[in-house]
Amino acid sequence: MTAAIKPDPTLPEPVQPNPVQPPSGKNRPKNIFAPEFVRPAVRAAFTKLDPRSVAKNPVMFVVELGAFLTLYIAVANAVTGKSWGYELAVGLLLLLTNVFANFAEGLAEARGKAQAASLRAAREGTMARLVDGSQVSSSALKKGDRVVVETGEFIPGDGEIVEGIATVDESAITGESAPVIREAGTDHSGVTGGTKVLSDRIVVEITSGAGESFLDRMIALVEGASRQKTPNEIALSILLSALTLVFVFVVATLPSLSNFVGAKVSITTLVALLVCLIPTTIGGLLPAIGIAGMDRALQANVIAKSGKAVEVAGDIDILLLDKTGTITIGDRQATRFLPLPSVTEAELARAAMLSSLADPTPEGKSIVVLAKSLGIDVQAPEDAEFIEFTAQTRMSGIDFQQPGAGGVSIRKGASSRIATLAAERGGSVPAELQGRVDEVARSGATPLTVIQDSRVLGVVALSDIIKPGIRERFEQLRRMGLRTVMITGDNPLTAAAIAAEAGVDGFMAEATPEDKLRMIRDEQAAGKLVAMMGDGTNDAPALAQADVGLAMNSGTQAAKEAGNMVDLDSDPTKLLEVVEIGKQLLITRGALTTFSIANDVAKYFAILPALFVAAFPALGVLNIMHLSSQSSAILSAVIFNALIIPALIPLALRGVKYTPGSADSLLARNLLIYGLGGLALPFLGIKIIDLLLTVLHLA
Repeated sequence: MTAAIKPDPTLPEPVQPNPVQPPSGKNRPKNIFAPEFVRPAVRAAFTKLDPRSVAKNPVMFVVELGAFLTLYIAVANAVTGKSWGYELAVGLLLLLTNVFANFAEGLAEARGKAQAASLRAAREGTMARLVDGSQVSSSALKKGDRVVVETGEFIPGDGEIVEGIATVDESAITGESAPVIREAGTDHSGVTGGTKVLSDRIVVEITSGAGESFLDRMIALVEGASRQKTPNEIALSILLSALTLVFVFVVATLPSLSNFVGAKVSITTLVALLVCLIPTTIGGLLPAIGIAGMDRALQANVIAKSGKAVEVAGDIDILLLDKTGTITIGDRQATRFLPLPSVTEAELARAAMLSSLADPTPEGKSIVVLAKSLGIDVQAPEDAEFIEFTAQTRMSGIDFQQPGAGGVSIRKGASSRIATLAAERGGSVPAELQGRVDEVARSGATPLTVIQDSRVLGVVALSDIIKPGIRERFEQLRRMGLRTVMITGDNPLTAAAIAAEAGVDGFMAEATPEDKLRMIRDEQAAGKLVAMMGDGTNDAPALAQADVGLAMNSGTQAAKEAGNMVDLDSDPTKLLEVVEIGKQLLITRGALTTFSIANDVAKYFAILPALFVAAFPALGVLNIMHLSSQSSAILSAVIFNALIIPALIPLALRGVKYTPGSADSLLARNLLIYGLGGLALPFLGIKIIDLLLTVLHLA
């Protein structure tokens, strides 16, 4: 394999729309318990006590019903002169359990709403100037409207640039201060409402109506208003509901059993037992875990259109990447002139420069820059006629009259088309040309052949520059068990060279949109979960078909609409963060479920002996924690059951740290830390609470 592609040092640094780098610090989360998060979370903790809201979570709904029942008993006992302190304590503790669960969910939502507030500020108060000169509010724009945006003005809505090129400040969306280039007719033509034009003038065609913009959807998503439960979350909710129902039936049979053996058990004690038996810990934290998963994606500058997309990302098997604009910078740069033996480099450079003086493409501009770096500086004759590139001719060039030499016709284009043109003009193709073309292709560059009249002069190498740091990121994906495949329309030689330099596991050359779609479907039919990354309109079908479609924010509106995630940084290796977030979400949910079920064991040893030890003194051997009394044992278990929820909020919101490894090693680690820890911690916690209650004479 040939050496890696390197840009000519004489060329100016190519424009890179978005550099490969870690997510911006601007979107890094603040302290979980920052005052701006805690205040709304405290309000939500009490407003969410509305039974209509709690009913969405069956586990916590049972806890709230138990709280209301025991509080009613406490009030009834107080009215009739009976003892009511124990009942009141249990009722308040159960209500506090609900408050803590609501607080966890409210805290997760508050973090998202804080992000939404800054996003909302980016879209408010923007005026739009239509192409006819009239001005309207951005909220009045309709799909298809064309607006003019000039230096210093904000783009009023999502759209595609249909005319011009501009430097755009997208920091309000991405958090990155470095401006980016957006240009009509390229895969970097998509713009987002609320971003600011720093230079030049563009005409934007609006692609979304009021309330349908990218920012509107972002705001709804990060606020949690559009969050739907994922399949795994629904399955776990069903399991928790089933366990709750089973324990309801179990506890419902205890009065008959206790009466039969002569052990009187109060309704308050039965309610406390039920609440300690059902998995309240994971039931209270489950909504917060799901919301926090999407929030962590946003912190990585990725907008997930659903929680399912984040979750599925944790199980991805194969990643397909479009080459241009994703793996490479996207704008090919002229890096070398390769003249044929009978031609000088200066002669080839002069002809290539003349044919590119009116070429508006990045490739044409770079040819002019490269020629000037060699000391070539020519001006087009006044009577010159420039020939634009078309898909049919696959050539561009210039025709002009040269004094004393007659008409001159220069063309540059695909080597096969230039060979045909040479034959049409009565010339021939030197045998050395194919060697030059193959040399350029093997290096991963694109060969562009130049002909003057009927004489072939040589080849210009257009190098597609690999984004820096990408090879190392692909290696990390490989360690996580993902296979990476580059998809490109380039010929196999060029594709192989770029694939080798980028470090992907495989490639598909000369691929059409249909080929991309077919490959994704074939992998899915084989039972694989597929992620697709792309930025162009031709990537849209594949992005829509993939299990995870990650569109580049720098790409077209069609790509962003088709994907179920949008990377605001347009970082081709951002899936590394997305996969880690998905795995972290799954691991966190599994770890806290394991902990929740395991810590119920200690509660059994606290409450069950307390219920029946009077009737069956032999059960005293089960009181391995040596709890001081029946009421102390029950209150200690209920207090621990309530306090463990806020204690686990940081873990639920930040997530369990993911370290690459096999499924067996992750399971063993999960069981050791959260299974064994969930078993041991409650014994210690309940015993400490019992000692405090005894010392304070509260039980």
